[in-house]
Amino acid sequence: MSEEHSEDSRQRKVIHVDMDAFYASVEQRDNPGLRGKPVAVGGGSKRGVVAAASYEARKYGVRSAMPSVSAQKRCPDLIFVKPRFEIYREISQIIRSIFHRHTDLIEPLALDEAYLDVTDDKLGVGSATLIAEQIRADIFAETGLTASAGVSYNKLLAKLACEQNKPNGLFVIRPEQGEEYIAGCDVAKIHGVGPRTAERMHALGIFTGADLRARSLEELRSGFGKASGYFFNAARGVDNRPVRVNRIRKSVGAERTFFEDIRTEALLVAAIERVADEVFARSDRIHLRGKTATLKIKYQDFELHTRQASFSDPIDSAESLKLAALAQMQKFLPLEKGIRLVGVSLSNLVDDDELEQEPQLPLDL
Repeated sequence: MSEEHSEDSRQRKVIHVDMDAFYASVEQRDNPGLRGKPVAVGGGSKRGVVAAASYEARKYGVRSAMPSVSAQKRCPDLIFVKPRFEIYREISQIIRSIFHRHTDLIEPLALDEAYLDVTDDKLGVGSATLIAEQIRADIFAETGLTASAGVSYNKLLAKLACEQNKPNGLFVIRPEQGEEYIAGCDVAKIHGVGPRTAERMHALGIFTGADLRARSLEELRSGFGKASGYFFNAARGVDNRPVRVNRIRKSVGAERTFFEDIRTEALLVAAIERVADEVFARSDRIHLRGKTATLKIKYQDFELHTRQASFSDPIDSAESLKLAALAQMQKFLPLEKGIRLVGVSLSNLVDDDELEQEPQLPLDL
């Protein structure tokens, strides 16, 4: 935010930076033949899953965590490319170093996404908007990739702002604009409102931020429990969550040990699906969504292996988690020996359990 909005010197200045179709954009950058074409990073096999889709593919409805078969049906010309996570990690380190030129208050959400608190920026620029412009310019100059950024006075609004002008865009929501901006938002776009919560809100007639603001704290408590204070505040453009430098990378998982070793693909599929159902139900109860799915296999001789897949968007359904785990299962086929344990976990989480906040009640003056 510019200097004219700094009457309160401790007003936070938060930037949300998100790379545009990161994995797919890296592949298009490194292979000119893919530029301008619909590209999906991930497996093209029968049980493959899309890890990321280019904007050309997204026009056809192709998205992260979608079965490869479904993606191919939606976009017959879709080009599948194997992921190169070592390259993505190297580029992520370059991007992180660019962030550190301006602040050490960085909360990474994934390889391609982070919050930055630039209230006290290292270079003394003073304007979060100018800092965001410089970061985007430096990312393009040093990686050849584009990034979008949102600038505001809290994390909630910075993230919404980042989505406003994607791809390769910048949007600013100033303190006096926050409440009005939220009022016009679809509640499903508000951080902390996952698909199930959105369904509950819709059933109660809550479709926009304005609808949410019209509900009393008591009404929200009866419908949304511990998250009610956060939703009450969010409807008013208030979000008290700090940018957390030492963000704990949580995970949610479950595993099962079998009395009789699994020796067929059909039994292994059934076991993985049961465990995945349990994991997603658990994550849903505690309002968590993960971008990384991990499959753990322990053989009868106690040899242990794990395989994981990361996605550009959080896994938002039990079916998507099953598909992600089953895609990893292909790496263990054909079964050469019995399996005694199967585990599935979600990590790289969007941790909505942080949404338990005290409501900021309006003052009666």
